[in-house]
Amino acid sequence: MPAIGYVSRHQDGFKGQLKTLSIRADIEIVPASKSSDAQPDYRVAANGVEVGAGWIRRGETSGRDYVSLSFAAPEFGPRRLYANLGRAAGRDDDDMFAIIWNPAD
Repeated sequence: MPAIGYVSRHQDGFKGQLKTLSIRADIEIVPASKSSDAQPDYRVAANGVEVGAGWIRRGETSGRDYVSLSFAAPEFGPRRLYANLGRAAGRDDDDMFAIIWNPAD
């Protein structure tokens, strides 16, 4: 799956950039205040505007936690963009993650 951006882990979440053919946006993925398990674990913002959310999931085969993301903005049209945070290939930094596009179809 193609990477559509990269983020690095910081003390208060993740920061980086989302990149597609038509979008280049600095993003922040920050922990969300939760009052129930159904609410997201993270909020995603671009230039101060909330554009998505993230949930901590556990991989079925690896048993490791990862972050599943959902983006929604007028630039994406009527559909949501789904992605996961995964280790950035070819990078030695354990705090660098790729935003891996996960097509819904």
